[in-house]
Amino acid sequence: MHRRALEGYEKVLGPEHPHTLTSVYNLAFLVHRQQQHSAASELYRRAHDGYTRTLGTQHPLTRHASAITGLLSRWCYKQRVKCSMRSVD
Repeated sequence: MHRRALEGYEKVLGPEHPHTLTSVYNLAFLVHRQQQHSAASELYRRAHDGYTRTLGTQHPLTRHASAITGLLSRWCYKQRVKCSMRSVD
């Protein structure tokens, strides 16, 4: 459902419109809640990059997306390190 809404926003408003980017961000949140961290990280990054280009680096949406993207990226990195350490043991 959310992916279809995102597709609609992209068609009507374009991929860089703030409403489209908010839809990307919301989809990232839902995907993250489903434990699909890698996919969520990509979507959060897409929202962050779009917010940066359209709203600027100091806008609250950009800053929030930046914080979430950074946290999730670090978490994913730590999980990959843990998994690779387990496979060595």
